[in-house]
Amino acid sequence: MNCLVNSAMEEVKEIILNAFGDAVAGGELPAEPIPAFGVEVPADRKNGDFSSNAAMVSARAFHKAPRAIAELVAKYAQLSGTYFDKIDVAGPGFLNFYLSPRWFDEVVAAVMTQGTSYGRTDLGAGRKTMVEFVSANPTGPMHMGNARGGSLGDCLAAVLDAAGYDVTKEFYVNDAGNQIEKFGLSLEARYLQALKGEDAVEFPEDGYHGDDIKERAAQYIALYGDKLLNVTPQERRDALVAFALPKNIEALKTDLAAYRITFDNWFLESTLHHGAIDDVVNILKEKGLTYEKDGALWYKNAQVLADKLQKEGKTPEQIEKLGLKDDVLVRANGYPTYFAADIAYHYNKFVTRGFDWVIDVWGADHHGHVARLKGAMDAVGLDGDKLDIVLMQLVRLMRGGEVVRMSKRTGKAVTLSDLLEEIPLDAARFFFNLREPASHLEFDLDLAVKESSDNPVFYVQYAHARICSIIKNLAAEGITRDSSPIGSGLLSAPEEEELIRLMANFPVEIGEAARALDPARITRYTISLASAFHKFYNACRVKDPDMALCRARLELCHAAKTVLENALALLKITAPETM
Repeated sequence: MNCLVNSAMEEVKEIILNAFGDAVAGGELPAEPIPAFGVEVPADRKNGDFSSNAAMVSARAFHKAPRAIAELVAKYAQLSGTYFDKIDVAGPGFLNFYLSPRWFDEVVAAVMTQGTSYGRTDLGAGRKTMVEFVSANPTGPMHMGNARGGSLGDCLAAVLDAAGYDVTKEFYVNDAGNQIEKFGLSLEARYLQALKGEDAVEFPEDGYHGDDIKERAAQYIALYGDKLLNVTPQERRDALVAFALPKNIEALKTDLAAYRITFDNWFLESTLHHGAIDDVVNILKEKGLTYEKDGALWYKNAQVLADKLQKEGKTPEQIEKLGLKDDVLVRANGYPTYFAADIAYHYNKFVTRGFDWVIDVWGADHHGHVARLKGAMDAVGLDGDKLDIVLMQLVRLMRGGEVVRMSKRTGKAVTLSDLLEEIPLDAARFFFNLREPASHLEFDLDLAVKESSDNPVFYVQYAHARICSIIKNLAAEGITRDSSPIGSGLLSAPEEEELIRLMANFPVEIGEAARALDPARITRYTISLASAFHKFYNACRVKDPDMALCRARLELCHAAKTVLENALALLKITAPETM
């Protein structure tokens, strides 16, 4: 959809280019190619709504001082019929453009016309995109890292969808490999302990010690008793895993649904062990990128990455300092490594299922895996640059200025369900998405439940409730919005114009959040929009004796309500009508 901020910027460029052409035609500038120039939004509105360096970068081409060129542009600029009513020259030759009332009126009209679609763009042009996130180990409940990853990944997927990408959300279930073997050993130990006594069976030192393992073993016994007591250990473990794993996966789905997250796909790692891993290993073998050592099959990761870095201009000395190492693909026991499965999984995403762009949301502790996986995509004949990894830093839960490390209920690490018993769901999703993924996050549990403007989610939701109250109170007096356009220039107070500028910028924010893979931009945007509305409310009386102005301000309230709802919808946070 048309973004009026971008339209205005394009119009600035057109005005400047036409002015250059007219100045050349008038003999005041030589007929020279016009260098590329920029148009930006100044940090200080005193310098206009848009500013351009066109005169500065043209000085050499036109053999004139930048200010003299800028004054010629201002002289020849045709503003009639455009979004601008003023242009001035500042400093050494900056061109500052000021928006006309027409632009502000059109922004409000666009919001009301587009409604729930306002903010959506076609930036992504339908590009088939996958966002894989959370992918928590199915051997236990979800913890804080998963909670932050869930909020970030879900909001990122929503932002990309709003930016015009064809988005699929996926959860990768690690139902194979070492962690499942450990899961089986842990279940077996708890099963046997429950039947024979804890002292009779030693629990694995590196096993999963959570109470959930005991619960699964007890559930099996309640249904089937001691039927596994006299089978082989492997049969016992396989049966317990087959019983417990689906229940754990269902519990993950339930926890995530309570967190307002649903996935399009739940992809089982085990499906890759039926030929997909062998296929990518064979591709790497055929390309001469594997070798055998100590009975295992290795991947020439160091060579692949070194070649890539060399092409990027890195010196041999710089590459050597990185200490690149090769990776095992297939262990000596014939079992593929997690890395081999990961290559096969991403090959499946790109080749088997045809995704154009793949995004993974990982914990920052996986940073060392990023380059080698992207390199492996190049190695199997794909484009590693089409794989993006969003690295997410850790969360520290705080209460009373102290770090909260354990759940009061279980004495173990705090789980997502623990958290949602303590704080509102809206606060959880908002706070976890308040900072860019790469930043550490301190989650203040006291602040999350505070009903004051200090609490950012309360502050934003209160803005929406305040708008609803204004609309309701005016309706009670018979003042409602109608279909007639608002009078041009009525919304001219600084607070009104700033609120409208922010509303106009919503599609831009969505686009920038998509480009930067940073959905926290939307969270911060809602705070800015709420702040602008509160300032407008305090400075401009909506119920004004001038009925034309009253109706214009009422329309502005409706528009602000729409944009705030649309932004909160991306975050899956409620927009209450009363508080």
